[in-house]
Amino acid sequence: MPINGPKIDGPKIAGHVDHLVIGAGFAGLCTAIKLREDGETDFLVIEKGSDVGGTWRDNTYPGAACDVPSQLYSFSFAPNPDWSMSFSPQPEIQAYLQRVARESGVLDRFAFGTELLSADWDDEAQCWRVETTAGTVTSTTLISGAGGLSAPRLPAIDGIETFQGEIFHSARWNHDVDLAGKRVAVIGTGASSIQIVPELQKVVDHLDVYQRTAPYVLPRNDRKYTRIERQLFRRFPAVQKLYRRAIYWGRETYVPGFTVQPKLAAPAKKLALANLAKGISDPQLREKVTPTFEIGCKRILISNDYYPALDSDNVDLVTEPIAKVTGNAVVTADGVERPIDVLVVATGFHTTDLPIAEQIRGREGRSLADIWRESGMAGYKGTTVHGFPNLFFIVGPNTGLGHSSMVLIIESQVAYIREAIRTMRRNAYATVEPTPAAQQRWNDDIQRRMKRTVWNTGGCSSWYLDEHGRNTVLWPRTTFKFRELLARFDVAAYTVTAARDAHDAVPTDNRKESLA
Repeated sequence: MPINGPKIDGPKIAGHVDHLVIGAGFAGLCTAIKLREDGETDFLVIEKGSDVGGTWRDNTYPGAACDVPSQLYSFSFAPNPDWSMSFSPQPEIQAYLQRVARESGVLDRFAFGTELLSADWDDEAQCWRVETTAGTVTSTTLISGAGGLSAPRLPAIDGIETFQGEIFHSARWNHDVDLAGKRVAVIGTGASSIQIVPELQKVVDHLDVYQRTAPYVLPRNDRKYTRIERQLFRRFPAVQKLYRRAIYWGRETYVPGFTVQPKLAAPAKKLALANLAKGISDPQLREKVTPTFEIGCKRILISNDYYPALDSDNVDLVTEPIAKVTGNAVVTADGVERPIDVLVVATGFHTTDLPIAEQIRGREGRSLADIWRESGMAGYKGTTVHGFPNLFFIVGPNTGLGHSSMVLIIESQVAYIREAIRTMRRNAYATVEPTPAAQQRWNDDIQRRMKRTVWNTGGCSSWYLDEHGRNTVLWPRTTFKFRELLARFDVAAYTVTAARDAHDAVPTDNRKESLA
């Protein structure tokens, strides 16, 4: 692992780095900050976008906001006393990430406008050979922070390519399109859609909302933080830390209702149905939006204005399946044609078939996607994968949450990766790779625990499940258990190879010098 660094010449990169990080969202930024804290200065973060932020840079649709409390949706090491709301709007989250990146001093190691094309493991050289749109670089470790909500999923609808009006995905919002007075259709009723629909209802002439499955929608208990609260958080950080901790433990109490006994979620179900009854006056519409599965089986949503928007005179909820799209209309299976000017696709992301897996090839030359297609996404501790030495995932298989902040998972995984790198340095290891037995045991345990969760027994089909019917997205335990299990790098679960000579590993004394 020689320290010779990448050559960044404008948009071009070349050379070798110890650590190549993919993505500049929460995961990539956290990794960069913690690597530098450890004296790991020979790293590069590549990002296809023009700024940090990831999903919060890309999702700028009307009404975009977080459905996790602000106090949890920030790094534990970089609290933000200035959140304006208890649930943060998208611009504030993006501004927070920009500020943290700027103040941490890591932006000189970021290459923006640089997209990963391929990453191939070279077993002879014991490194990753990475092709990007800005050049070729080699790295000892490859750390993916691309995330699970980064690649929009487009629906396979007959004729959608023939539509003559404006069409765009919610994650690629076209702000140049004036929607005032237009006839608009929104496909999907997930987390993005229920934020978009109330905003569009205010300005469009008519809105059609196409629903496949009715979600549970809880009230959004949002409020503004007072000036006194913000001053208190700023002047007394311990108060904000205590507040965050209280919210954290409150969220962890949701876990048994998801993973042990779904009946424990009965109060939440009652609250969601009361929210529905309050927001919808039309009995027929109320029936259409009443979920037919157990709460928690699909993602639970929060909104105060989604149901009233659906109940408005200029909005129609359509539950008939879409048969096709024509040049100027959406046609449903019952033959009804509904003319539109603009089509908004809010159909989610690739979560069980991460596109980045197509670009990563391991020791045998096979892509990660090929391997995962055979039996579904799987890794060890959601972070490493057998057959792919020195590859680390952040927000990998079975790390998603249905109750709390993904930043908690990200920080736990970054801590595990840091321990792995320290172990490699301390023992002069050239490679680390989980054994097949360790990976199998980990995933067998996860799938065994999944059998009794509401995600498997709740009577729904969701984006949590892959084509094999396995839940490869969510973590079926508490976040504090995840943190505990990843608190140390368990080298006994790994096959390791020693560095062939002194140039294959960074000596410990070099690391000390970089910390000085």
